[in-house]
This record gives sequence, C-alpha cells and structure tokens, in this order.
Amino acid sequence: MRFLDRVDAGRRLARALRFARDEDVVVLGLPRGGVPVAAEVAKALGAPLDVILVRKLGVPDQPELAMGAVGEGDVLVLNEDVVRKVQPSAAELARLEQQARGELERRASRFRGDRPPLVAAGRTAVLVDDGIATGATARAACRVATAQGAARVVLAVPVCSSGTAAELRNEVDELVCLQTPRRFVGVGEFYADFRQTSDDEVADLLAAPR
Repeated sequence: MRFLDRVDAGRRLARALRFARDEDVVVLGLPRGGVPVAAEVAKALGAPLDVILVRKLGVPDQPELAMGAVGEGDVLVLNEDVVRKVQPSAAELARLEQQARGELERRASRFRGDRPPLVAAGRTAVLVDDGIATGATARAACRVATAQGAARVVLAVPVCSSGTAAELRNEVDELVCLQTPRRFVGVGEFYADFRQTSDDEVADLLAAPR
C-alpha cells in the first residue's frame, strides 16, 4: 500500500479508528509530519487536535542513544537500563533536561501560540505519526501521554516496520497500523508525496477551527 500524501494516509487511518468515536478522545500529532495525518483523524472522529511534544535526552557522546525523554507538564521519562550503563551525574542529567525543556517551550510557542495544551488526563489519547521506523520518538510520546494521566493510549500510524510494531504493542493499550512491512528502508518510500512539513503548516493545522 502506498499513500498519495499525508492527507490521504490520515483519511485511510481514520477509517481504522472509527471504534474511538464513542470515546472521550483527544488526537495528538507528533510534529511535524504526524500533524497533517492527525488532522484528518481528528476531523473524522470529531475530536480536538493538538501536538504531543517530547524531546529525547541523548547520551552526550552518543546523542542517538536515548537515556529518556521529557514532555510538557514536567514529565520526565528515563530509560533506567541506559542510565545505569552511562551513569550520568545529577548535574549532567539536569543540564540535558533543561536544554530539552527549552526546546519544548520554543516548539509549544511556535505551534500553539497563546492556546493552552489540550488535557489528556482521563481521556483516550490517540497519538498519530506519519510512520515509524525505530520507534524511539513514538515510544517516548506514549510514555509521556501515560505519565500525563491518559486513561487509554492508542498509537495510530499508516505504516510501521514489523519489528518495531511488535515492540510498541507493549507500550500502548492499542496499536493501530495499516501496514507493517518486513522490508522497511524508510517511511518516505510508502508515500508518493513525502515533502517536509513546515512549522507554519503545523501551526495552521492546529489553529484551524474544527
């Protein structure tokens, strides 16, 4: 299955999420590319749309290796296995967290303007991205949504590598994925149009009336 673009992917994904129409749902897109997909899901479900902002805490000399992630609302999620292995000092961990929170604040202001974030506590949080390769960011977002008090976390994506999908099922209450190919080079190969989503597009989608 190949999608025309993120809008097409969002509309197809929305059909697989019709079961959530009767739930108290908030749709949270992972910026930037997940937001156009999430916008179509929110429209179909008649649900509010927001972004879920997370920032990975990378090991200083191995930034691709995540010690954890921070999310809005002072949420801090640590990968205890990596922390035990790396053994960062309290000062180093605090510095990394402060830097990450600064970037979260910048993105929140850029994407939402003056609007407060939607409250996920007690609701079904449907997290949407345009596709998942390794799953590091999606995994962090799911843990943040849980830490924020979501009653149920549903991760919904048009495409995810089969190995990652198997791992992510343990992170969420439900994983909705339209395809889980074994051969997976990158998310873009499943889209005819995979142009980059800009900050302005994200801001406009979040500001649009629903």
